[in-house]
Amino acid sequence: MTETPGGLAPYAATEATSRGRQHAEPPPRFRSEYQRDRDRIIHCAAFRRLEYKTQVFVNHEGDLFRTRLTHSIEVAQIGRSIARALGLNEDLTEAISLAHDLGHTPFGHTGQDALNECMRDFGGFEHNLQSLRVVDLLEERYAEFPGLNLTFEAREGILKHCSVKHARDLGELGRRFLEKRQPGLEAQLANVADEIAYNNHDVDDGLRSGLLTVEQLREVRSFNEHYEAVDRRYPALPPRRRIYETIRRMIDVVVTDLIEESRRRIGAAGVASIEEVRCQPAPLIGYGHDVGELTLGLKRFLRQNLYAHPRVKEVSAKAAKTVQDLFNAYRHDIRLLPPQYQDRIVQSDLTNDEAYRARVIADYIAGMTDRYAIREHARLLNSRDWS
Repeated sequence: MTETPGGLAPYAATEATSRGRQHAEPPPRFRSEYQRDRDRIIHCAAFRRLEYKTQVFVNHEGDLFRTRLTHSIEVAQIGRSIARALGLNEDLTEAISLAHDLGHTPFGHTGQDALNECMRDFGGFEHNLQSLRVVDLLEERYAEFPGLNLTFEAREGILKHCSVKHARDLGELGRRFLEKRQPGLEAQLANVADEIAYNNHDVDDGLRSGLLTVEQLREVRSFNEHYEAVDRRYPALPPRRRIYETIRRMIDVVVTDLIEESRRRIGAAGVASIEEVRCQPAPLIGYGHDVGELTLGLKRFLRQNLYAHPRVKEVSAKAAKTVQDLFNAYRHDIRLLPPQYQDRIVQSDLTNDEAYRARVIADYIAGMTDRYAIREHARLLNSRDWS
């Protein structure tokens, strides 16, 4: 494999091949363009709000459960490690990883589903598109442009999924969904790093919460093989440390396989540039067959035993009602919105456009943290749902 001058593989994203930013800017003096992307993400308000947004467990349920913020940091760590091994751009991988959930609603996927239902007649709601809205439009930090003005490659990675209808409205960024092309390898990697992080760390949070038991998890091959190996080698190890060691080994196996299989696919494809990567019929970053099957087995187990657990469902029902009630209250009376959101509606040429009004309301609700949404629900509706 021939390396670029910066030590990157020829198919990695580089500043020389970047498609640039929507608004031209002077280049940074002491950091790379992708480091600038990362830094803007870390400093934005949407990133800070992730600290109080649900991963699986609502924020008030415990201090040690993962949040969207800690999850994003874990994704970035896994992504950077794999990027280095594959000769990919670590800074870009980190930027995409840190930004991938910026548009997520309060209350995790339950909040997203509830807001999507509220927006059903107004274009729907999807958190990847919302993350793009955050970095392109909603963040207000810079004098010369809205949003964060990230590079094309970072924005490409943030937009993991997109319907054909929405893709047509996104110009160059949406073209790959219409032409069935692939994103760059850094974007592909951040997507899989996200899956590795939530699959394995949801096991940890599930056990910590008491909603999962070791006995249940021993029915899952990817867990049980490592658990038994740890037990044989460290029979006196305390239970919590035994769990940590088991999950550490689970992640190591998946990451190692991903690196080896991705190297094999890249070599077989013979790609020599990021554009050649984009022309491939399928992603080049992925697991081998056996580890892919193990990953699917773990995902099925978590879906059936954790995400569908009665206690999780009970909280999810409260969360969905909270989002729906807030949406309906703001639609009924936009004066309940903060002044800046009222201004977006009143000062727009689309004041009487129901879809535009609904989208502004969705922007506001999506930006809420769990605890702020709960507090607003109690204040506006005199609700005791969360007491």
